[in-house]
Amino acid sequence: MEFRVTDRPRSVWTGDALVIGLFEDKVELTGDLAQLDEKLAGTLKESIEELDFKGKAGTSAINRVGGSSPIRKIAIVGLGKAADLKLDTLRQAAGICAKLARKEKCKTLGISFPLWQNDADATAAAIVEGAELALHQDNRFKSEPEDKNAQIQEIELLGFAGSESAIVRARQITAGVILARELVAAPANYVTPITMAETAESLAAECGLELEILEQADCEKLGMGAFLGVAQASDLPPKFIHMTYKPAGTPRRKLAIVGKGLTFDSGGLNIKGAGSGIEMMKVDMGGAAATFGAAKAIGHIKPDVEVHFISAVTENMISGRAMHPGDILTASNGKTIEINNTDAEGRLTLADALVFADKLGLDAIVDLATLTGACVIALGEDIAGLWSPEDSVAAELIAASELAGEKFWRMPMEEKYFEGLKALHADMKNTGPRPGGSITAALFLRQFVKDTGWAHLDIAGPVWTDKENGYNGPGATGFGVRTLVHWALSNA
Repeated sequence: MEFRVTDRPRSVWTGDALVIGLFEDKVELTGDLAQLDEKLAGTLKESIEELDFKGKAGTSAINRVGGSSPIRKIAIVGLGKAADLKLDTLRQAAGICAKLARKEKCKTLGISFPLWQNDADATAAAIVEGAELALHQDNRFKSEPEDKNAQIQEIELLGFAGSESAIVRARQITAGVILARELVAAPANYVTPITMAETAESLAAECGLELEILEQADCEKLGMGAFLGVAQASDLPPKFIHMTYKPAGTPRRKLAIVGKGLTFDSGGLNIKGAGSGIEMMKVDMGGAAATFGAAKAIGHIKPDVEVHFISAVTENMISGRAMHPGDILTASNGKTIEINNTDAEGRLTLADALVFADKLGLDAIVDLATLTGACVIALGEDIAGLWSPEDSVAAELIAASELAGEKFWRMPMEEKYFEGLKALHADMKNTGPRPGGSITAALFLRQFVKDTGWAHLDIAGPVWTDKENGYNGPGATGFGVRTLVHWALSNA
């Protein structure tokens, strides 16, 4: 699929389908829209009146144009109120109209949307992201190939000449999101610690990243007892993956993105029972997937910041070698952890990954993980939790998420809740009481970052969706990639 930009007015555009974005209660056909409607024999006006179209966000309609018109279909999509316009409204609208056009077997699509805050580049990027992510189809595991005749071949953005570089960057970001989606969506017999290491090797070659893969013996030398305690029950070897993007010149800042990489989580000896969603535990490496996706995007964009991409990758399985409830593990910073729940394993792998990152002399670390069901209970399936003791790091991430269209809510670092993690014979337990479970998980992770600004993102809710919306779902969302990329770019 190809994206183009043009300054041709809507009234002279030609192609299979043209989409017009209209604001709520401002559905008026004036200027070149009136000229266009005249050329289309009143089809645009007819669509608005017959459907009582009000321009509400998420609403849309498409109509065939009769006669010998140079446009075969005309579509309208609602953008909500003009004063409330957000970049993600444009992403959603672009996704909606791209799916409409594909359903109608259109090969060429024109999109005419108003500007967000008079910023043509940001608007063009949002449109491209929404359309490309909406049209992404993951058919790797289906025996029948997709219908090539139903694919859009060209999307033209009307009124965006000069925004070519913004479109290139948007596509670099969506390529990272799609990589993350496909890693999360693939089953655990396809995505393993071994194949994750192979993916890292491919990324390093493609993007010019430095790559370090620590094998089990290397992790043992570094004292990564928490990570290896989780890995010891699996027949597959653990892989500690460290990719590094370095700019050509002196980096403005040095950052790390640390992703939880459980390619399958059985729960260990505290096995996940009926109704636990065990069949979906392939998604438990969603943090690592987002980390890899961000690596792909940043490696192509090449900002002037140094970024380390880190994931301790393993399975959490059951065997005669499995860690027991009650075992005490020693992390690589010397802290001891009593295991009171083997199904709280992600924080153990992150513990050693955070210690590793903390020793790199960085300005900030962000970890992200499908860490707790408690976060989903607190914030639902669409919003991720954000914890950080540093206001500046939290503010950077919130600003990045708003540009990305990914929802986060900053949660409290309630220090007194750490009392629930204290253990009789070790420094801490790996889980606390049920109330505030996502907060105690964040407090646990904080014990493994000593010298660096840090934030924790719990993405358990939005990593997967069963719903259909503008550009996500159903399926893996690639959540987190766009926020991480915008965060890195904001530091450039």
